[in-house]
Amino acid sequence: MTDSTIAFIGGGNMAGALIGGLRRAGRAAASILVVEPLPAQRERLAQAWGLQPLAAADERLAVADTVVWAVKPQLFAAAAAPCAPFIGRALQVSVMAGIRSDELVRASSSQRVVRAMPNTPALIGRGIAGLFARPAVTAEERAGAESLFAPTGTTLWVAQESDLDAVTALSGSGPAYVFYFVEAMMQAAAEMGLTAAQGRQLALATFDGATALAAASKESPETLRAQVTSKGGTTHAAITALEEADVKAAFVRALHAARERARELGDEFGSV
Repeated sequence: MTDSTIAFIGGGNMAGALIGGLRRAGRAAASILVVEPLPAQRERLAQAWGLQPLAAADERLAVADTVVWAVKPQLFAAAAAPCAPFIGRALQVSVMAGIRSDELVRASSSQRVVRAMPNTPALIGRGIAGLFARPAVTAEERAGAESLFAPTGTTLWVAQESDLDAVTALSGSGPAYVFYFVEAMMQAAAEMGLTAAQGRQLALATFDGATALAAASKESPETLRAQVTSKGGTTHAAITALEEADVKAAFVRALHAARERARELGDEFGSV
């Protein structure tokens, strides 16, 4: 994709993360177009990455080989209408939750659609994006889509578009779950006499170290947990309290609820 032109429809946080990754990887500013109606967002992108964002869609979009949809789902229909005359030849890549590929086909007149579900750690190059490609997308275009997300983290292809609802529940919403548990650890730290700074440092370092260990180990998370849960010890007391409160089952239910909401959003925004 280094010799191609990429157009972003929307210049918010996720678009900014992708643009930042591309610029840091060496892509020229002149090869990136952005349509962003908000002046403050345009100024931010211009200052940060040397771009010249457009306030509205026009014929300059016709040079784009890839169009990245990064607007809020409820704004998609309004954003798509003025773009439609210029983008039919481009690969369409969407990072919007809830807008299914059929709607992108209708809005763009292109069957070549890749849907992506990234997450917010993309802002620091530590994200993961679930990807789905319609049959018309070529192997070269799939590789191009991967290269778009590579500077912001890792990618995972799914075989069915409906699988993106599960990706949304696990990793798209997942950072919030981690922050939720960090909040709880920090609250407990304060209640046990540690400072807020100490609680934050301990909680964040523990999550970071534990996930790195799990990623590096051949053992399952269950086995790793058992290795630090001595019968009658402190960890055993904590895990027992969690089990008695049915925390694992409640957490699993929460992820199912997130997936169901992702499906509902697809129905809600599923008509352009």
